[in-house]
Parts: sequence; C-alpha cells; structure tokens
Amino acid sequence: MATYAIGDLQGCLDPLEALLEQIQFDPAADRLWFVGDLVNRGPQSLEALRFVRDLGERAITVLGNHDIHLLGCYFGTRVARGRDTLEPILTAEDGDELIDWLRRRPLLHHDPTLDWTLVHAGIHPAWDLETAQTAARETETAMRTTEPVAFFGEIFGNQSDHPDGNPTPIDRQRFAINVFTRMRYCQADGRLDFAEKRPPADADPALTPWFAMPERAMADQRIVFGHWSSLGPARARANTWDIDQGCLWGHQLTALRLEDEALFAIDCPGAQKPKGAK
Repeated sequence: MATYAIGDLQGCLDPLEALLEQIQFDPAADRLWFVGDLVNRGPQSLEALRFVRDLGERAITVLGNHDIHLLGCYFGTRVARGRDTLEPILTAEDGDELIDWLRRRPLLHHDPTLDWTLVHAGIHPAWDLETAQTAARETETAMRTTEPVAFFGEIFGNQSDHPDGNPTPIDRQRFAINVFTRMRYCQADGRLDFAEKRPPADADPALTPWFAMPERAMADQRIVFGHWSSLGPARARANTWDIDQGCLWGHQLTALRLEDEALFAIDCPGAQKPKGAK
C-alpha cells in the first residue's frame, strides 16, 4: 500500500491518468492525496472534478483557491474571469452534486500514522498543528452550514492578512482561507503578502516564504502543498514539499510517495501560457 500526493490538476485530467499509469496506481491498495485546485484554466475541469469525486474513499483532496473561486461563482458572489474554464461545471446536469461534494472537502488533512499534513498553499508560521486544525474546522463548518450566498459573499478579500486583529468569525474564516489557499510570502511580522508570486531569488527581500519564516511552529512536522508553481523544482524545503510543478503551463505533474518521499513526474503538454509568456 502506498500514498501518493498529487500536484495541482487545474482541469488537466489526461496528465493525471498518465501519471497514475506510470506509478501503477492500485485502487484496491493505494491512496491519493490531492493538494487542491482540481479545476480551472485547463480544458477538462468538469472531467477532472468528476474523476476525483468518483475515486471515493481512495482519494483525499483539500480545497485550493481555484476550487473556492468555483464555489463563489456557483453561488453568485464571484464572476468568472477571462481564462476560467468553469462554465462546463456550472451548466452540467450533475453540477449541483459536484458543487455539494466540493463544498464538503477539507482545508487541511492530517494523518498521524503517516505523520504528514496536506494543505493547498501552506500553514501560517505562527500556527502549531492544533491551531491550524481548529482554524480549518471552524471554517469548514461555516462553509457547509452557513447560508452559502452570505458566506461566499464575505469570504473573499485581502483585508484579513494577519493572525491577530480578526474580531469576528467571518474575519477569522477569511484569514484561514487566505492562509490555506493563497499564502506564499509573509512579512517579518507574519502578515501575508498577496501580490508577490515570483520565486524567492526574484522577490522583494523584505518577504520570506512562509515555510522559511524563523521559529515556524510546525518546522519539525512534514507538510505537502501545492499552489506555487514558480517556486522551482519539487524538493524538500524545511520539512515541506511543494509539488505544484505547473502542469497547466506545460511543465510537469508530480506525485510524491509519502512513505519514502520518492518523486514521480510526467511532462505535460500545457493548456495555457502564463501571463506575459510568448
């Protein structure tokens, strides 16, 4: 039995099927962990969402920022953007069922037996595991039980960018979503920076990747995440693995076998080009 963490799909199902063939995925014995962003920008958002949903208990997926964006579009609090490929989901006959399934996915998954934690973007450096789990559970419960137009009408925004100064539940929940699905860099005081997406060598030197922050509370615990395709080759960094290698942009889709940290990858044809690319 093996557990494979899979990088951001973003609507690229064909590369996933090729990767599963490469690793000889055995659905009777193996398990898959998806780092989120199952959908958007790629050509098979609907098919990818159905495929992962249909894996049932053989797969665990956490929510990514593109998944949250899809939920906002479905409930009418977000507007699809120019390069989005969400319309097939929004108009599918089983769209309501898929959205209900997606809305019930976690923001964080921890397996104490494997001693690994799965998130989309990261875990705030000030948070230990218990704090992160509490923030995730509160936000997941609100997402599933609050009137959805009210919840998704308030949850987006940059104003919740620091673990302190979130006086209301929705402020805390917005901050949790920003951490788990959007975070890359932190300022010295732990405040999130939402603008910088470049790799550390090119970034503002006043910013630090979340996983490299001094005295990070979970520095001794293993975390696998995605979201940051410009970070560089997949490798262990301070007990963390970033496995988003930009399949959407024509790079690679990766699988990390958690039991021994063996890495597998396939080249992807690329569904879109990053902004500014020729």
